[in-house]
Amino acid sequence: MEYVLITGANGEVGHGLINQLKKDNKTGIQIIALDINGLDPTLHNLVDVFVKGSVTDKKLIEDIFKDYKINTIYHLAAVLSTSGEKNPEMAHEVNVDGTFNLLKIANISSVEENRVIKFLFPSTIAVYGFPDLKTKSKYERVNEDEFLRPITIYGINKLYCENLGVYYSTYYKLLSNNHKGVDFRCVRFPGLISADTIPSGGTSDYAPEMLHAAAQGKSYECFVRGNSKIHFMAMPDAINAMLLLKRAPKRKLSRSVYNIRGFSATAKEIEMIIKKRFPKANISYKVNPERQKIIDSWNEDVDDSKAVLDWGWKAKYNFKKAFEEYLIPAISKKYL
Repeated sequence: MEYVLITGANGEVGHGLINQLKKDNKTGIQIIALDINGLDPTLHNLVDVFVKGSVTDKKLIEDIFKDYKINTIYHLAAVLSTSGEKNPEMAHEVNVDGTFNLLKIANISSVEENRVIKFLFPSTIAVYGFPDLKTKSKYERVNEDEFLRPITIYGINKLYCENLGVYYSTYYKLLSNNHKGVDFRCVRFPGLISADTIPSGGTSDYAPEMLHAAAQGKSYECFVRGNSKIHFMAMPDAINAMLLLKRAPKRKLSRSVYNIRGFSATAKEIEMIIKKRFPKANISYKVNPERQKIIDSWNEDVDDSKAVLDWGWKAKYNFKKAFEEYLIPAISKKYL
């Protein structure tokens, strides 16, 4: 029996991951879900054990590892970019202290039990930070080691945790050959768009917010310029990326942190593809300077050649397919 711990189970990625794990479950896994709020009713029949609490609660995390022989951790709990700017202290506590708790306790368990615990960590394009639009325009794609100068507490937290994970899995106590330890694996997600959950707290959420409003016949005022362009990904691709990376043999991984590509689009291009389905959609623009500054600092695209080479990554959904075959049909049904 494989015990899988999923933190932040109620979030967008948590919903998709739990559903996919249960669909793929042929050998038997036990899902231990952790969230600070009560479990979403749609997940009740898919989760084997639910623990209500915070990743910042060290005693709670220790008890979970005492009660269950955790094999794999998907650490999804986080305070996102926009929410983090409103309360950077809370963002640091959850994003950094919570991750440190998990890494430390997982590492102790793996050493004591002489076994490897896989630690899957979703990072973000918010770890990147271009100084200005002129510089940004010169770089069509960025690799994993370029422009790591985030301007949000969320990006700063995530970049630190990437390095913390590498430290625990590679350098902690100058690991000896007989030390099992944590096997830390990380993907940097673009802005994620899901058909199953309502977005909340992300700076890239103008894309799904625009679509949800149009499907409900509501007006929407976009908080960034129409020509704002960043990198996005459909949620099924994000889930597939985490599962692919989890299954990849350790010997084939040349690094711990990987970029993955989805598709790039401007806010205006998103508006136009939505209006093909909802021609009466009322979408306007009123720039929020703080959120616009964040979007302007993020890259338009990434170089994901290492993920392609090391573990066979390839997105299923491009811009057109993501909206016309996945997002628009599914979200439209919600409001019939």
